[in-house]
Amino acid sequence: MHKYHNIPLYLAPMAGITDLPFRSICKQYGADVLITEMISTRGLVYNDAKTFKLLQTTPEESPIGIQLFGNNPEDFAAAVKKIEDLPFDFININMGCPTPKIVKNGDGCALMKEPELAGKIIRNTCEASKKPVSIKIRKGWDESSVNAVEFSIMAEISGAAMIMIHGRTREMFYQGKADWDIIKKVKAAVSIPVIGNGDVFTPEDAASMLGSTNCDGIMIGRGALGNPWIFREIKHYLATGEKLAPPSLDERYRTMLLHLNKAIYYHGERLGILEMRKHLAWYIKGLPYSAPVKNELQQCKDVSSIEEILNNYFSKLAQSGY
Repeated sequence: MHKYHNIPLYLAPMAGITDLPFRSICKQYGADVLITEMISTRGLVYNDAKTFKLLQTTPEESPIGIQLFGNNPEDFAAAVKKIEDLPFDFININMGCPTPKIVKNGDGCALMKEPELAGKIIRNTCEASKKPVSIKIRKGWDESSVNAVEFSIMAEISGAAMIMIHGRTREMFYQGKADWDIIKKVKAAVSIPVIGNGDVFTPEDAASMLGSTNCDGIMIGRGALGNPWIFREIKHYLATGEKLAPPSLDERYRTMLLHLNKAIYYHGERLGILEMRKHLAWYIKGLPYSAPVKNELQQCKDVSSIEEILNNYFSKLAQSGY
């Protein structure tokens, strides 16, 4: 187990989730590398204000990558020029997003069906950027077109410095089981680092992925939702072979309030509360009597009522000896 103690842990970029407040919480609990939500190259080229808001970062977040999506090689080059002076450590190109509105435009995982175009995008981005360029891919579009290995070899030849691979096809979305064997095959096929992604929900999962794929780092997405402590727990387990106790009720409560305050500060109260509703539900998922509390939180429109609900709920849990 000790041979894994320096393995970097990545927080996966997730649209509408990995904003600056959530990234900073995950960093606090041991995420080594962060990546922004996916950012439109077209939005950057056309100076869209909402797109530029997503570029906000803080020095504490470093190392952090910026994830770009699009399908026009010229847009990628132009977008990179616009952001080259921002404090990002690397660029990540999204070639794995499965959502319909992204793939129907030919972006995200749709690029895995267009390896020539994808290669041109990678080359253009590498030529325009002074920073390393990585790509995020899936196993393939569907089971009949699994091409992650060939695609990764093409990416390395085109200049990519790292491959991040999710072991599902686009057709699977997040259903079924991630295929870690494809991560192993990609790792064996290229000489650049390969980061494994998919179905890491526990410290044991992380150790299993490392053991079965030989990957150079682990990326955690859904496993961190409502559970930023997963990074701390994985690090401890990989270093010692022992499992850490889960966070206490008090730590869970304090982290939720800290996350809420960061979200309000970053987004403003109205939007901050809307953004936090899903996070708050994830934080209490699986705890006793959480269903009615989740429903109450979904109705909240101001910070003080959220704080009151959480205070009452956690007090009740403490009194019940949970």
